[in-house]
Amino acid sequence: MQAVEVKNFLEEKLPGTRVEVEGEGCNFQLNVISDEIAALSPVKRQQQIYAHLNPWITDGRIHAVTMKFFSSAAWAERT
Repeated sequence: MQAVEVKNFLEEKLPGTRVEVEGEGCNFQLNVISDEIAALSPVKRQQQIYAHLNPWITDGRIHAVTMKFFSSAAWAERT
């Protein structure tokens, strides 16, 4: 699996969300930029992402995912 596949898939499933993905094969690191998701509790944030990735985790296409969440303002300050 390629990082661009994960990026495109999540951005399609989560309109208004920007996802930066690093990694390849079955291990990925996600930077999720969304004011809506960033406002949620840490558990709810992860649930939003895992809800979409679970089929790929279950079938082994994705083995490990790490996530960081940013509001638009926090992301702009970072870059």
